[in-house]
Amino acid sequence: MIKTVKDVDLKGKRIIMRVDFNVPMKDGVVQDDTRIMAALPTITYILEQKPRSLVLMSHLGDPNKDVKKAAEKAEKAGKPFTDADKEKFINGKNRMAPVAAYLEKKLGSKVVFLPDALGQKAAIDSLPEGAVAMLENVRFHKEETAKTAEEREPMAKELATYGDIFVNDAFGTAHRDQASTATIAKFMSAQPVGGFLMEKEVKYLEPMLKDPPKPMIAIIGGAKVSSKIAVLNSLLKNASALVIGGAMAYTFLKVQGHTVGKSLVEDDFLDTAKKLLDDAKAKNVKIILPVDHVGATEFKGDAAPVAVEGVDIPDNLIALDVGPKTLELYKEAIGSAKSIVWNGPVGMFEYDNFAKGTETVAKLVAEATGRGAMTVVGGGDSVAAVNKFNLASKMSHVSTGGGASLEFLEGKTLPGIAILATK
Repeated sequence: MIKTVKDVDLKGKRIIMRVDFNVPMKDGVVQDDTRIMAALPTITYILEQKPRSLVLMSHLGDPNKDVKKAAEKAEKAGKPFTDADKEKFINGKNRMAPVAAYLEKKLGSKVVFLPDALGQKAAIDSLPEGAVAMLENVRFHKEETAKTAEEREPMAKELATYGDIFVNDAFGTAHRDQASTATIAKFMSAQPVGGFLMEKEVKYLEPMLKDPPKPMIAIIGGAKVSSKIAVLNSLLKNASALVIGGAMAYTFLKVQGHTVGKSLVEDDFLDTAKKLLDDAKAKNVKIILPVDHVGATEFKGDAAPVAVEGVDIPDNLIALDVGPKTLELYKEAIGSAKSIVWNGPVGMFEYDNFAKGTETVAKLVAEATGRGAMTVVGGGDSVAAVNKFNLASKMSHVSTGGGASLEFLEGKTLPGIAILATK
């Protein structure tokens, strides 16, 4: 386990803290405050210890990439994208000032907004005792996401002058080696520590990777085998069963000789899928693939659902959800599990016609939690699903990091965690 803010003396110290406030914004208004609320316990604790100051830093989208996409979209629509349009877009999507104001309301105390991530040492040094400040979006500086340490270091070195202790509570960016997430640690005299959110993520994800309560079931869904094969291989070491759902399942069904109609298949990954099936058999790990489906004639949310009662999908259909027989297999597997990790939906749950499979999985995992099983939900779409069905509070842990949780479960070293002191 990692050391946290509770393991160090914060009184009178200047704290520089990386948070993940990369929240959905529309016209400068926060649309979902989940990540902000997740950081509040750490922020509140730090302030209770009476530090000299607390400076928060985060990214909020990527201004350069976001502007480029917006300009391309406008160009396709035949509309000009002027400098005024660019500024309005950035103000509505990438500026941290509205986030600082939102945090101020939730915190119930002043949050000073600093209009840049760099050049702020004098302003920080002059903050009132115990003040909270928030830097502008760190990704306005290309050095933040530069590929080499040499390019990131000048920015990281300056950020390090803002604090005596670096606290990383941004699990959502822990898999990124960036100036404000990991490189900064090189220039801190004290060993960096984690916040409570980071501690919770490691507490629940690490056992799933190393020594989960058994039997352990992994439910892995989503669109592509290519994006999930590493986590499938990693979880194969400890799982009693792997439930493979979503569009990626059809690559596995095709390699088994089944017809998949117009469903998504990654032909380049057929051999990869076959190897996983062979490895699972050798390890005596049960693979659960769909045995029936809910399909449609086209890939549209409002398409009329068509029941496919067998495993083979007719040529004119694309499978968009699993059927009732498959859900019975899920129920049997999940019902006996003492630990469950779920990453990726099993159908196009965003649309009611094709949401039953993913909703049922969410309910089954919630029921397992109630029985005492350790349940971890990771990945943006899975988290969106448990939120949609109002079941997030029924899980042991819902991860705040999509890519980070996936890479953690793949067994990769996450730079933002590797820098933290350990117990």
